[in-house]
Amino acid sequence: MKKTKIAVTGGAGFIGGNFVHYMVSKYPNYMIHNLDSLTYAGDLTKHESIETKENYHFVKLDITDRQSVLNLFSEENYDYVVHFAAESHVDRSITDPGIFVQTNVIGTQNLLDASKEFEIKKFVHVSTDEVYGELDFDPTTFFTEDTPLQPNSPYSASKASSDLLVRAYHETYKLPVNITRCSNNYGPYHFPEKLIPLTISRVLNDEKIPVYGNGQNIRDWLHVQDHCSAIELVMHDGSNGEVYNVGGHNEKTNLEVVETIIKALGKSEELIEFVEDRLGHDKRYAIDPTKLENLGWKPTYNFETGIAQTIQWYVENQKWWKQIINGEYQNYFDKQYTLK
Repeated sequence: MKKTKIAVTGGAGFIGGNFVHYMVSKYPNYMIHNLDSLTYAGDLTKHESIETKENYHFVKLDITDRQSVLNLFSEENYDYVVHFAAESHVDRSITDPGIFVQTNVIGTQNLLDASKEFEIKKFVHVSTDEVYGELDFDPTTFFTEDTPLQPNSPYSASKASSDLLVRAYHETYKLPVNITRCSNNYGPYHFPEKLIPLTISRVLNDEKIPVYGNGQNIRDWLHVQDHCSAIELVMHDGSNGEVYNVGGHNEKTNLEVVETIIKALGKSEELIEFVEDRLGHDKRYAIDPTKLENLGWKPTYNFETGIAQTIQWYVENQKWWKQIINGEYQNYFDKQYTLK
């Protein structure tokens, strides 16, 4: 009997990597292929504990290389594609937008073409609430699936573009798709350039923590494990062509997040250093996930339990994030795969 085979693009990244772990553990009868080009944020060390499992396989693949994508899909006959692979750091997109267009738009088109040609059962495109733009500080307003797309950064514009491509392939070619749009994720294996892991690592090292502007920008925080369960549900049960928002109901200002971490680690708020605000810094994101909840999903973490668990994970796994910061993780692929 043929095993269900799932291609997870960007499976060496933060959310994609957690999804790979989630699926490998939950579905031993599924074959999970981790497709990743191992850019600076792609870390395979997080998969040391599963890389010998029979239902896990790593493929080094650049999704912007069209022929390589087509060749792989021809060989593997995937049932599902869950597409995480993306350049995702807003600051980097402001400095170099072109890379974001190549990966997030052209790379997505290549995957869509391969999925269409080889008739996959479902293409799940993992997107972001940033495509909706920003909300004001009115706590009664939320992003819904019907909110117009109004991206404000090169990163979110490239993601909005890829979202529209996915929709177009469904409408034009009848490709079975779903799009998920999530709020800010946090949890284990988060790359240390992002707010929560950056703050934890700097607090543990007694280093200054940069906070943009006055720190009052608001984000809705979603634990990565809750996000993984949402994507799995959409993959299996999502209505064809539909968009599903995934939010955690955990709105916090950036300053509140930083202060929470400092307090939990018993350090002084004198470590906070306010810096010049980011260009085009969106005020607030907040998601209404009612549509997904009606499909049967509910988050299991609130922010208080989730951030405590996350802080503890970073305290207990300092070896992991320290080798990310010093760059040693980039040698792992050569040691584990190239030289075998």
